[in-house]
Amino acid sequence: MKITDMTLLGLVRAMDAGEVTSVEATEATLKETEEKKDLGAYVTVCAERALEEAKAADARRRAGERLPLLGVPIAVKDNICTEGVRTTCASRFLENYVPPYDAFVVKKLKSAGAVTVGKANMDEFAMGSGSEYSAFYPVKNAVDKTRVAGGSSGGSAVAAASYQAFAALGSDTGGSIRQPASFNGVVGLKPTYSAVSRNGLIAFASSLDQIGPIARTVGDCRAVYDVIKGHDAGDSTSYAGDLDKGERVTSLKGRRIGVAKEFFGEGLDGEVRAAVERAIAFYAEQGAEIVETSIRSFDMALACYYILSSAEASSNLSRYDGVKYGRRAEGCRTIDDIYYKSRTEFFGAEVKRRIMLGNFVLSSGYYDAFYLRASKARTLIKRDFEQALSGCDALIGPTAPTTAYRSGMSEADPAAAYLGDVYTVPVNIAGLPAISVPCGNGGSGLPIGMQLIGRPFCEETLLSLAEIYEKECGR
Repeated sequence: MKITDMTLLGLVRAMDAGEVTSVEATEATLKETEEKKDLGAYVTVCAERALEEAKAADARRRAGERLPLLGVPIAVKDNICTEGVRTTCASRFLENYVPPYDAFVVKKLKSAGAVTVGKANMDEFAMGSGSEYSAFYPVKNAVDKTRVAGGSSGGSAVAAASYQAFAALGSDTGGSIRQPASFNGVVGLKPTYSAVSRNGLIAFASSLDQIGPIARTVGDCRAVYDVIKGHDAGDSTSYAGDLDKGERVTSLKGRRIGVAKEFFGEGLDGEVRAAVERAIAFYAEQGAEIVETSIRSFDMALACYYILSSAEASSNLSRYDGVKYGRRAEGCRTIDDIYYKSRTEFFGAEVKRRIMLGNFVLSSGYYDAFYLRASKARTLIKRDFEQALSGCDALIGPTAPTTAYRSGMSEADPAAAYLGDVYTVPVNIAGLPAISVPCGNGGSGLPIGMQLIGRPFCEETLLSLAEIYEKECGR
């Protein structure tokens, strides 16, 4: 078996047993990144730095240290700050930005001994569903290069799926971990809002953003999540209470899994429906009770999300003006020139679209009609999920309505691409944990993902339910 074919947990066991070194694993991973660079998974590869970190990890292991990720090569999405390594958000505005500090989650990875292979490519400022909006080059699907990788954490998902990392960190504002995980046939966990610190994550929509892991197996996702979760005094929204309200599920007997009828409505591809229904049948055969339920406010969620997220984005991105923050366009004579030319030159089309939408819904005369109503709808969505989950261990449904679509569709029809988030955005609005797990392939061989949604801080319940399925029906 090639080193890169190992799971993350398998690699840790092999390194602890002295069968493989971190340097060997890192060299093998860097070889994969070079051979598969046409996939566009990375914006920056930190080869020399990664090998130095690997050598240090091997020395620590020889000295008797045992850490959960000691010597494991991992990718970090390029909107998560890394000290001394440029963090671009896949935008020309931050093309040369090198943070003077590490994000909280990066500090956590380092304390667990992880090796950072590089910064994963993405949609610019995490705004997109295909990872085609990177200012540098698009990310290609790991299974079919003519298809999108999913977004916005496409580079993270492709790095994990194509053996260019043993796991990766992504961020999820409306499905940006789960949808690319589904499209590339890997596992992606979106934790409960506030379970993982956002300190050092370059903001898109602050009330929705959440960092989480992508990996090839559920167990590997758990290993990374266990490292990065936890309270951070530097993040005012970070949860200081019990993060482990879930439980390790070993048997499905007596478990209740909810199926919301809205998850199987118009627009769901037939192959995706069939694959998810087979997964539901598996849970039923193993003793779980399948409960029919409803998210009555489901139809409000997509519009609610694009109003709230765009409003927050327009506020968060106002700092990029060529004066206080970001690159400055050349040839500017006045302050107005600096603002206008810098933003025109360095923001991409999708980012401009979101900023304009956000400014519109926050403007005088439209605030009440759009932003205020969306905020009220958010309360209804949270309540409906709470009711649906009150008698269930988890909800199950598709991660995305289709398999990975052909490259170029997002640019040709942005609204159609937005509809691809229909099953993921409600989870962010409600602040709940959710995991995408491979549950089959379409006729063209493209992966299909199912989504399990849980109660707040019950990640272990979701991971356990997903792991039972993976063990019996997965790879």
